Amino acid sequence: MLIGVIANITKENVFDVVTSFIDEIKKNKLDYLLTKSIVEDEDRLKIKIDEDFLSDDKEIYEKSDIIISIGGDGTMLSTVYNAQFYDKPVLGLNIGKLGFLAEADISQMDKILKDLKNGNYQIQERMLITAEVQDYHTEKMYAINDLVIDKSGWPKMLEITARVDGEYVSTFSADGVIIATPIGSTGYSLSTGGPVVSPSVDAITLCPISPHSLTMRPLVLSSDREIVIKADSPHSEIQISCDGQRVYHIPPPLEIKIVKSEKPVKLIHTSITTYFETLRNKLLWGIDVRRNNLNDDKGE
Repeated sequence: MLIGVIANITKENVFDVVTSFIDEIKKNKLDYLLTKSIVEDEDRLKIKIDEDFLSDDKEIYEKSDIIISIGGDGTMLSTVYNAQFYDKPVLGLNIGKLGFLAEADISQMDKILKDLKNGNYQIQERMLITAEVQDYHTEKMYAINDLVIDKSGWPKMLEITARVDGEYVSTFSADGVIIATPIGSTGYSLSTGGPVVSPSVDAITLCPISPHSLTMRPLVLSSDREIVIKADSPHSEIQISCDGQRVYHIPPPLEIKIVKSEKPVKLIHTSITTYFETLRNKLLWGIDVRRNNLNDDKGE
């Protein structure tokens, strides 16, 4: 097994974490490739790295069997986005604030490596969505978490029309709309009142952002449906952002088609935690504050 290590060098303690992680990899006698950017400041990495173990990010995605993403949720999303083009599975090691998408925190790195070495893990496929703007030349868009259409810097609302498989759904005024995957249901979609969707469910959630209506509510759709969103604005542009990382500015009126990608992303899951444990521990989901033992209570 060849492990590729991608790290977010903007994180304050990333060099200490990578030093400890590579040390643990060596102790477990595992092969690895490390992103070159981490050794640009050699004084901050407190371990000697042979040049044969250094690669640029593209080589890491091409050659590695699995990818370890060291950073926060943003780093994880960026790594998964790149890895999907090479059909490589990703495991997240969190050194950020929340780290909801990450499999483990840095304190669990030894357990992670032992699970990988012993084959005690699963590769789980998760859906992502793709989008294409109609009658406007732009690249194909990909979103692991969500695709957000919003009013950009304009203070007034957009007029939005949604169709599903060609059938008219609704026209409404709002600041925008979020089209979220199950993975993204606990992100921006959640903050707008969207539902928590188990990642194993094949569904896409459509969530209006601050709609000017008491009746416009989030909508959960089967992932095999084709969603077309039309948006108009008196402003010069409408903004589309994918996972909060890839941003596009399109002149109105905008028409965009969103579908489930034919190719899933791959995430590595070990025995460290479960989805519902992560919901309780990191989002305090379903926690009754009257109980003394929040995390250990199993409802018995």
